[in-house]
Amino acid sequence: MSTQASIPGVFSPVLTPFDAAYRPALGRYVKHCRWLREQSVGLAIFGTNSEANSLALSEKRSLLDALLEAGVEPSALMPGTGACALPDAIELTRHAVRSGSMGVLVLPPFYYKGVSDEGLFRYYAELIEGVGDDRLRMYLYHIPPVSQVPLSLDLIDRLLDRYPGQVAGVKDSGGDWNNTAAMIERFAPRGFRVYAGSEAFLLQTLRAGGVGCITATGNVNPGPIVALQQRWQEADADARQAGLNATRNVFGKFPMIPAMKAAIAWKSGDPAWATVRPPLVELNAEQRTALQAALDDNGFDMPGAETLADN
Repeated sequence: MSTQASIPGVFSPVLTPFDAAYRPALGRYVKHCRWLREQSVGLAIFGTNSEANSLALSEKRSLLDALLEAGVEPSALMPGTGACALPDAIELTRHAVRSGSMGVLVLPPFYYKGVSDEGLFRYYAELIEGVGDDRLRMYLYHIPPVSQVPLSLDLIDRLLDRYPGQVAGVKDSGGDWNNTAAMIERFAPRGFRVYAGSEAFLLQTLRAGGVGCITATGNVNPGPIVALQQRWQEADADARQAGLNATRNVFGKFPMIPAMKAAIAWKSGDPAWATVRPPLVELNAEQRTALQAALDDNGFDMPGAETLADN
């Protein structure tokens, strides 16, 4: 079991590379995860930017197993295990826990809208009870702009009361700083770890008492994000935050997942990295040119990206 001091302060929802037939490309995947770990980034595999809801349950199990077989330490893994079907969520969560993963990141069941806190409590409670393992450390995934199913403060409070320790933290991707700040104020004193859902809120989160961020652009800009998380009390923290925001803003002008994959394809010299699984589509030539020009203007770099090519 990971101690709190050993848990990464920055996680990336790891991009899932695909081959020409839209199958997960294991070689590229392992290389990318190793590159991220070299920069002290934790691996939130099967997150939103992993195209996780386009992956089959069997594919997720195979990808997790491939990382473990490649020697990636399970103490750095926070697989996304939420699913609309409770039995699927239980199966994948149980597999992650038994594999030694430090935690799991769990979306609410997002298909049905307007569900009550009681329904969500029952979902998470049945998941915890169904896994039936004291090693489980669950991180709630609050992303109402996408899921349309928010996780209220009262719901979190109730889950913490029932499952102290096992309900370990949250990724707040709501985009509302006031909500993140309220989570920190209300729950951090109980050992609940609050991660911002974007590095745009990283410095605010750390200053308020949160622990870091779980962020898409950790896939492509990991070094500077980790540097701020580790050195946020130094005099240049605000300048570092401004630099992170500038890079994030460039990617934010394009569809995020195709843009990050296009950046890796460019910097690694491996065009296959640009592949996304339908219904997503890759950037077109005009978009790629604009992305590269904007990143160049911003001084963007990916040191070591050449190792991500699957030669």
